[in-house]
Amino acid sequence: MSDSTGPYAADFELDGPPEAEFNPGIARRMAHKTVAAGALIRDPAGRLLFVVPNYKPFLDIPGGIVEPGESPSAACAREVAEEIGLELTPGRLLVVDWTPGRGPWSDQVQFVFDGGVLDPAAVIRPAANELTGFRWATLEEARPDLRPSVHRRFALASRAISAGQTFHAEFGHLLSPA
Repeated sequence: MSDSTGPYAADFELDGPPEAEFNPGIARRMAHKTVAAGALIRDPAGRLLFVVPNYKPFLDIPGGIVEPGESPSAACAREVAEEIGLELTPGRLLVVDWTPGRGPWSDQVQFVFDGGVLDPAAVIRPAANELTGFRWATLEEARPDLRPSVHRRFALASRAISAGQTFHAEFGHLLSPA
């Protein structure tokens, strides 16, 4: 929440009143990055759940853009519910990856959370306004339908699950364990 009524109300109270802007307009002139969050969801066979967006030519994982005042984990849960109809509590943070701006998209900070292993009986309902479907595939099976940088990010996320670590990356290249 961006105000003092949400889950961090006590923290807002402890921090005191908002900081005054000493140079009027400076905050509006500063760069703003897009933040996105997604869930790496697996089936019992270890395949990954990919969504097929109707607004770009590549596969992705369930997730999306973090709204102003929303935390990345809350955005992940909201986006998974909106995109595929699953109520999910995001697990451990697997990867934080910075991606440069490209085409119509600004540079982004991407959070990938552990979405867990989905029960085979779970019903997946792709949102028709965003997706044309979904697909279960191994990372290698999906490789032709992923941008190389996205493939690298998801490979790091898969590695983070087995390593029990969180990775810091830029453009899908590992910088360090966080």
